[in-house]
Amino acid sequence: MDPCPFLRVLVGNLAIKLSTSSSCYCKIKLKNFPTRRATVPLADQAQSHEKLNSLAACFTLNKNQINGILASKKVLSLIVEVYRRDGPTCGWTNGKLLGKVTVPVDLRKVESKPCMMHNGWISIGKNKRESSAQFCLCVRAEPDPRYVFQFGGHPECSPQVLQVQGSVKQPVFTCKFNLRNAQDRSLGSRPSMSEPSTSKNWLSSLKLEKDQPTKERKGWTITIHDLSGSPVAMASMVTPFVPSPGSDHVSRSNPGAWLILHPSQGTWKPWGRLEAWREHGTLGNRFELIHDSVAATPTTATVVNSTISTKTGGKFTIDMTNSLATPTCSPHSSCDFGSVSGSGSWSGSDFGVGFLSQFSFKGFVMSSTVKGDKNCAKPEVEIGIQHVNCTEDAAAFVALAAAMDLSMDACRLFSHKLRKELRQQSQNLFV
Repeated sequence: MDPCPFLRVLVGNLAIKLSTSSSCYCKIKLKNFPTRRATVPLADQAQSHEKLNSLAACFTLNKNQINGILASKKVLSLIVEVYRRDGPTCGWTNGKLLGKVTVPVDLRKVESKPCMMHNGWISIGKNKRESSAQFCLCVRAEPDPRYVFQFGGHPECSPQVLQVQGSVKQPVFTCKFNLRNAQDRSLGSRPSMSEPSTSKNWLSSLKLEKDQPTKERKGWTITIHDLSGSPVAMASMVTPFVPSPGSDHVSRSNPGAWLILHPSQGTWKPWGRLEAWREHGTLGNRFELIHDSVAATPTTATVVNSTISTKTGGKFTIDMTNSLATPTCSPHSSCDFGSVSGSGSWSGSDFGVGFLSQFSFKGFVMSSTVKGDKNCAKPEVEIGIQHVNCTEDAAAFVALAAAMDLSMDACRLFSHKLRKELRQQSQNLFV
């Protein structure tokens, strides 16, 4: 199956030249999207736009949005309003409009390759005093095809995972949720495909303290299998989710944690580590990649540190887009990760054995929906095609999405009972 077409409009490299030293900000508007706001730094008169290098806003259009705009035969317009702040305030409301810039975004030019819609300085100003204001802006649009997956049920119900392409949905993975024995406090040491183990003593630092609290949520695993039944990824809870002393929730100072693992030579190898906690009505999360090097201690790199509303849910996103200095077709681009085999279509049999180059994430990587406390939506996962070179690549992101969704349950207030699928029979009273 082919990936789904997506398109991104990137806005950045903002700067302004003014006769005063006032601070400025802007509002970035695209029809049918929430308004984005960004600070506009003052630029030295001699500074050229090539030296500026920052992302201010990113708008993502899916297939339906793209088709709707193309069918209307109208050119999409991006509007940037530039404001000068009045007084010492650093907010987004108290400001005087200096001027606005409208940039046409012709989606027909972006169907197969990136296109620069505007790049450079432009004069703005509503009156004679402000007519000399110069505003630097870069607007680029680029195709960003993604593989889209949808869980056929809640992760704890061991559902199928479907690949979505338009109205067509095709099973590509199955999930198996499991509650390990309450007395099993380790990941096991046997190099088997049923229990995860790691090299370089990575888990030695994760040993649990002897005195365990009575209330805890632990032993959850979810294994992703391909359609042949072979396990291709796993998410395993390696640090229990426990309430902080004197409270009823998992705190930032003592988060629960998952390992995301992939198969390698008959055993499981760690790929990433996800931590989660609950504070101020949000689910905090931190995800780091693990590089199993020859050193005694594996190297890690944090790629996500964010929050999601526990009431309404939201999206867990890995997006490493942070540069507009080079087009995406350049080998030095922020969105360059590698190439996809063949024509870009994906199926488990199309790829050879391989795995992600963990520290080379560029551009959009993945996103997954996360349910809220009062929402039982099934997770949907989007993965940039440049990050999928084999079945295990896609499965690892699916396992991460499942762990993120299950973390919302693991971090629920301990005064609330979980659904029966998530409870240890011997601990029904507490979990």
